[in-house]
Amino acid sequence: MTSLRRRLIVLLVASIVGVVGLATAAVLSVRGGGPPPELTVPWVAQQMELVLRLPPVAIPDVLRIEFSDHPAGGPVARPETAMLNDILRRRGLGAAAVVNEKVGEPGQLASMRLPDNRWAIVEVPHVKPPRREWLVLAGWISLIVAGATAVSVYFTAVLIRPLEMLEAAVSKIGSDGVLAAVPEVGSAEVKATAHALNQLSARLKTTMESRMRLVAAAGHDLRTPMTRMRLRAEFLDEDREKWLHDLDELDRIADSAIRLVREEVNQDAVEPLELDRLIRDIETEMTSLGHAVSIDHLDWVSVKAGALGLRRALRNLIVNAATHGRGCVVALTALNGQAVLTIADRGPGIPPDLLNKAFEPFFRADPARTQFIPGAGLGLAIAKEIIERYGGTIRLENRQGGGLLQTVVFDAVSQRNRRH
Repeated sequence: MTSLRRRLIVLLVASIVGVVGLATAAVLSVRGGGPPPELTVPWVAQQMELVLRLPPVAIPDVLRIEFSDHPAGGPVARPETAMLNDILRRRGLGAAAVVNEKVGEPGQLASMRLPDNRWAIVEVPHVKPPRREWLVLAGWISLIVAGATAVSVYFTAVLIRPLEMLEAAVSKIGSDGVLAAVPEVGSAEVKATAHALNQLSARLKTTMESRMRLVAAAGHDLRTPMTRMRLRAEFLDEDREKWLHDLDELDRIADSAIRLVREEVNQDAVEPLELDRLIRDIETEMTSLGHAVSIDHLDWVSVKAGALGLRRALRNLIVNAATHGRGCVVALTALNGQAVLTIADRGPGIPPDLLNKAFEPFFRADPARTQFIPGAGLGLAIAKEIIERYGGTIRLENRQGGGLLQTVVFDAVSQRNRRH
């Protein structure tokens, strides 16, 4: 039982029922022993006195006296026996008496020797519980358990509410600070709260590191065109076109960096999208712009994502493949409840030692080609940010025989095989 709510409810119910149960047991133990000897033994002594003073024929039936040749059997109740003999002696009766416990049932029997050596046996009064007492007791305990459970549930909800509020508040905090790691131990609620805090901390740390890499990369990439601009300052009239080219490059870098930041902040509404239709629209757009993009096959698959964000991410991937890979082939497969999108190009690929850096801002597999292929190196970084936001994954690998394979996987909302 790991839930803190359940543990508190069980603890409170057990405590209340335990206290009431102990009190009930104490009452029953007192009642089960019958009335005290100070009340019963004098009454027995009075009955014995009547038996001694009256002839046997005059003894009323209400006294329920039995006569026997021997006293009643059973363990001797010494305190009651001493008290009975003392009372008889003080009343001037020299008869011997003994009080015995009944065998196999509660109660006592008092025996007194008569002058003719017979024994008169009288039952000591014993108050028995009513026949329905256990039924009433069971109902009473049931009501106590029901009431204790209701009270425990209410107060447990009151005690747990701060943790629930904390968990809800933490899950809504934006990326505006870094939190220390919290151990994920304890009850289910505490673990959930700690897990939410750790997730928040990881997100904030990743965002801060991304911002730092962005600033460092931007500073590094901006330094080269700015240096060239300084060297050409003396030849402004002669190198006007080069100046304009460098300024365009600066604009692309700045614009891409701003878009990357906006992608992490602005998030469009998540809704079911027909991924095959979205890819078909992008392919039509790319073809009209002169990119060599073709479709192998498209299965009908619906995924949950933001329309604008996902379109931007897939467009970046396809443009990247068509530009750097001299054309690409796109395929969408519905497989085991997942949508698997592959984008294969025919380019030089990425060196294996650089594959893990391909999603970093301003990444260039071949810096020497910067002047010939437009872009700032942020397309993959933006695409990865969007895809992971919507619960997807992206993987890059070099194809056998040349080229790069980009694989994007989403959980499918609904799917159906359909070839194009």
